[in-house]
Amino acid sequence: MEPPQKPAFLMCPPDYYGIEYEINPWMSRRRESIPEVAQRQWHALYETLTGPVGAVVHLLEPVRGLPDMVFTANAGLVWGRAFIGSNFRFAERQLEASHYEAWFASRSYTVVHLPGEHPFEGAGDILALGETLFAGYQFRSDIRSHTAVADLLGLEVLSLQLVDEWFYHLDTCFCPLGPEAVIYYPAAFDAYALKVIEAGVADLIAVSPASARRFACNAIVIGRHVVLNTGCDDLVEELVARGYTVHAVELGEFIKAGGAAKCLTLEVNT
Repeated sequence: MEPPQKPAFLMCPPDYYGIEYEINPWMSRRRESIPEVAQRQWHALYETLTGPVGAVVHLLEPVRGLPDMVFTANAGLVWGRAFIGSNFRFAERQLEASHYEAWFASRSYTVVHLPGEHPFEGAGDILALGETLFAGYQFRSDIRSHTAVADLLGLEVLSLQLVDEWFYHLDTCFCPLGPEAVIYYPAAFDAYALKVIEAGVADLIAVSPASARRFACNAIVIGRHVVLNTGCDDLVEELVARGYTVHAVELGEFIKAGGAAKCLTLEVNT
């Protein structure tokens, strides 16, 4: 019998990371990132994943002039051996796409493109609960991209409208813990989206506004391990009570750009 495959992620070192433009409310060019601190925090996340969590991490070569390439969750959506590349809404990120696609093509993934007129930002806005995909739209992804993904994969996609620009991607306010449980921040969604979530998820864990702004929902879940930013004490207490092992890693330099643990990783199948 073959040993179980380790979970694997794609990360991009923050060699060229910085706040060079403003495309979400978190970003301010007056509040620059400190490179040495960003490097230290990124490496702490990398070491947590490859150490106690037991994951494999593949590295994407960073590119000068593309500071947000560090947020690999937005590269696209991985499903089996298919990679659906992102159509970035903002020009500042559009040059990232070819680098992500080249990485996946070089590893024999089938690289797929959605219609170019539909903005779509990958695993930042589509998350799976079992065989059902929950998909966010409004600020970065277009709802029409959800139909295209559903058609490509033959899966049910449930669309959720985001209403708070501070939580502009689904993965900033919604985190599957497994096929039946989700961490979420209710105030980030419109009333209909909340009904969809409540109908589709058996076990909901709401986070406080304070923890939401510390990116509590932007967590990496690997079995019974949860990796998230520091300062989310109410959620940590809840998760520990449920039997999870929680790894808190300070990621404040990346919150300056609107991302934390989940944004810095993309789960892959290699």
